Amino acid sequence: MRSVPEFLLVAIIVTITPGPGTVAIMRVAVRDGRRSAFSAVVGNSIGLFTWALLSALGISSLIIASEVAHTVLRIGGAIFLVALGVRSLLLLGGAKADDLLEPAARPARSGRSGRSGRAGWQIGLATSLSNPKLALFFIALFPQFLTPGTAVLPASALMAVVVVTLDLLWFGAIILAVERATRVLRPRVRHVMERVAGGVLVGVGVALAVEA
Repeated sequence: MRSVPEFLLVAIIVTITPGPGTVAIMRVAVRDGRRSAFSAVVGNSIGLFTWALLSALGISSLIIASEVAHTVLRIGGAIFLVALGVRSLLLLGGAKADDLLEPAARPARSGRSGRSGRAGWQIGLATSLSNPKLALFFIALFPQFLTPGTAVLPASALMAVVVVTLDLLWFGAIILAVERATRVLRPRVRHVMERVAGGVLVGVGVALAVEA
């Protein structure tokens, strides 16, 4: 692999650039807490690694080259993001009184932690797998840093591990910052934050749907 410092710089810039995954993970962090948010990060990372391997195998190129496959993936991703955002807005509109209490004052809800953890993982995975821009990113990025004669699959897997590691560190920092903020903010302010995140997800989904 050529120019490791350049690859790391590009990977860092891409990692910290906000996207659907960032909004989705922040939404999970605000609504369900740190554990569920980290589950979402794991799901998102699995999706990233999957796209990276598909790109190395040439499957992503086939998906992008096929107008039908690309359109189906794009519309599917848009529907998922809009549905996720609308769900946030509807749930907030019907929030119960105990949801507006401080976490320590809320009544215990059996099994909620396990369910929200699984939901977080599914949200992270679905958000990354339904984002065709990730396929384009890996198709465009990886070949730029491969030297002639390099084994494509191992080198691509190594670069994917670097990208995923950066994602884990970056999203981990975001989750901890969100957790600290939610501890000091009033419950109603946290609900406003989630409403904003839901609206952003709807906007990103609509933009993805109408994208040429």
